[in-house]
Amino acid sequence: MSDEEHHFESKADAGASKTYPQQAGTIRKNGYIVIKQRPCKVVEVSTSKTGKHGHAKCHFVGIDIFTNKKLEDIVPSSHNCDVPHVNRTDYQLIDISEDGFVSLLTENGGTKDDLRLPTDDNLLSQIKSGFEEGKDLVVTVMSAMGEEQICALKDIGPKS
Repeated sequence: MSDEEHHFESKADAGASKTYPQQAGTIRKNGYIVIKQRPCKVVEVSTSKTGKHGHAKCHFVGIDIFTNKKLEDIVPSSHNCDVPHVNRTDYQLIDISEDGFVSLLTENGGTKDDLRLPTDDNLLSQIKSGFEEGKDLVVTVMSAMGEEQICALKDIGPKS
């Protein structure tokens, strides 16, 4: 044994992976899949049987959960695909800043100020008009693969 000290620098995060592997043949419609490094909701799955020595292949059509772009991928059904960890969290809306960021109240009483207003015009106008009317609004934030976006809105009544 040597007397010198060893220092290891940890460059990893808390070990929470952004994705997990799942066999392509077990992924179903309305599930999630990573296509071209983007988290997608599966809208269509078709499986093709192949020739004598080939693999059956799965054809996935997915909609990016943040940009709503349509993406496609074909994977052998026995291979693993990456599936994103998708979380939905509700926050109460406190404020909307002039530069398009929202201030949200977390469950433990802190604030979350790093989220922009959604790009979806319908949802955007609902949030702005509800906030201007002084309603108590709860927004649902979807997060996957290090990205977050407001995806839904609930009105819990007027501010008391």
